[in-house]
Amino acid sequence: MNFAVYSKEGCPYCDKIKEVFKGKSISYREYILDHHFSRRAFYDEFGDGATFPQVLLNADKLGGCIDTVKYLRENNII
Repeated sequence: MNFAVYSKEGCPYCDKIKEVFKGKSISYREYILDHHFSRRAFYDEFGDGATFPQVLLNADKLGGCIDTVKYLRENNII
């Protein structure tokens, strides 16, 4: 499984999903706003109403922190 987390500094939900991944030893790749991508690129990829974080599994968009935790639980990953 290849998880990617699109995050920004100072985002509590970004920190939370990273804590979940680290706590369960799930590897992920992190992309940080203004370091790896622009806000415009983020909205182009996830939609103008998208919030942080956004999580991908392979190429599938899981959504934000709550949606990702729900997915992980439903699929017995956590």
